[in-house]
This record gives sequence, C-alpha cells and structure tokens, in this order.
Amino acid sequence: MAATAKKIVLITGANTGIGWETVKALLQSSQPYRVFLGSRSLERGEEAISSLKKKVPETSSSVETIQVDVESDDSINQAYEKIKAGPGYIDVLVNNAGAAMDPKIAKGEMTLREAYNKTYDINVSGTQVLTHTILPLLLKSADPRLIFITSGLSSLENMSNPSGPKPRVPSPDGYRASKVALNLVMLSWHARLREDGVKVWCVSPGFLATGLGGDKELLVKSGAGHPSIGGKLITSVVEGERDADVGKVVAGQGVQPF
Repeated sequence: MAATAKKIVLITGANTGIGWETVKALLQSSQPYRVFLGSRSLERGEEAISSLKKKVPETSSSVETIQVDVESDDSINQAYEKIKAGPGYIDVLVNNAGAAMDPKIAKGEMTLREAYNKTYDINVSGTQVLTHTILPLLLKSADPRLIFITSGLSSLENMSNPSGPKPRVPSPDGYRASKVALNLVMLSWHARLREDGVKVWCVSPGFLATGLGGDKELLVKSGAGHPSIGGKLITSVVEGERDADVGKVVAGQGVQPF
C-alpha cells in the first residue's frame, strides 16, 4: 500500500509561541506533514526544531527551518526560491508572523508613528507581500489552504458592544487596527481565489500567554490560556475540520464576528 503523501506547510514566525505550537501539533498529528518552520533567524529556527524533537521524538512528519523575514523582500524571495527548488509547491500557508509595538510607545522606546508603521509592516504589508510571492507555489496544490492569524481584538462588532470587555490600559490600538486590516486582506483573498479552489480563513486563537502579548506570567494571572490552544485550533483548520467556515474568522468557540 502506497504511503500517504506528506502535505507541505509553511508557517511564518514559527520559532516561538503559537507558531511553534502549531508545528508541534502538526508533528503530533496522525496525518503526515513536511513543515517549513519559518524564522527570521536560522539559528533560532534550528533551536526551535531541537526543542520540538524533544517534545515529539516520534512522528511520521518532518520539519525543517526556512529563513523568512516578512519585513524583507529579499528574504521573502529567497524563501520562495528555496521551496521552488525543493518540493516546488506548498499545500498550506500559515501567515503567523506578527508584532505588537504598542507597549514600546508607553515605554518611550518608539514614537507613535514608528510603532504603528512597524506593526503594519509586519502584520499587514509584509504578510501581504509574502502571500503574493508564495501564491504561485500554493496554486500548484490539489487542496490549497491560506490562513491568516488574527486576534479577538480585531472584532469591530465586539469592540462597539457597550457590554463587551473593557479595553486594556494602555490599549493596543496599533495592534488592534492592524488585525482589523488583516481581516480585510483575508476577505480580499477569499473573493479573489475562490474560483481557484483556494480555501482562505482568518484564525483567532484567543487570549493566550505568548511573548507577543507581554509578560507571560502576568498574562496567565489575567486568564490567558496556553499557546498550545492556538496551535491545535490552527491544525484543525489545516486538517479540514473548519471547511464550513471558509472566508470567516475561525475561533475556538465558533466564528468571530467582524
């Protein structure tokens, strides 16, 4: 009996946090994958793989580092060329790389303009450039999947609800606004790629204790969940469990309103 072909997955920002947990969940899956663990630094990517091998010593899947910095067009192009010269295609692109620079404003480490520009460059512009660049490889898949990682803070409906949760102080407005923009990017790709058979989503992992959100211990005390929750949710989308929610913001408890 022929072995099942490994689905090829590229995950950006995968050396830590939710990205790392997504790689781990894929390695633990009964389905076989070839995972490209995207990292700005090859050294940090290799360190992430070493820790993954300790957590998941036995797997039918494989994982390898690929250097990709969404702030650098050269880095994005080099990642494209590496995959093109290797498998020649991917089945899933998980746009996970992200940044929240709002805390640096309060600390005086960045001006308001610097923080907003860098946040948008990573969360929106860089993600869009990467998607445009990698798309030809994704379109070669028999079951192409395009996933953008958004946030519960991106819901305009929830934010405008007077009975909803009060915003944090200081409020992460730059991060929040960038994720609202990312939701629109997802909707645009969904409309554009529907006829090509590409399934497109945003995934909202929930309030989780990652380095992106600040002090992890403080986040846990505030009720944040473990990043593995996000990794498992993203894996469920990769594996087809949320195909009924294509073109929407997938959350752990259903669909998040825009």
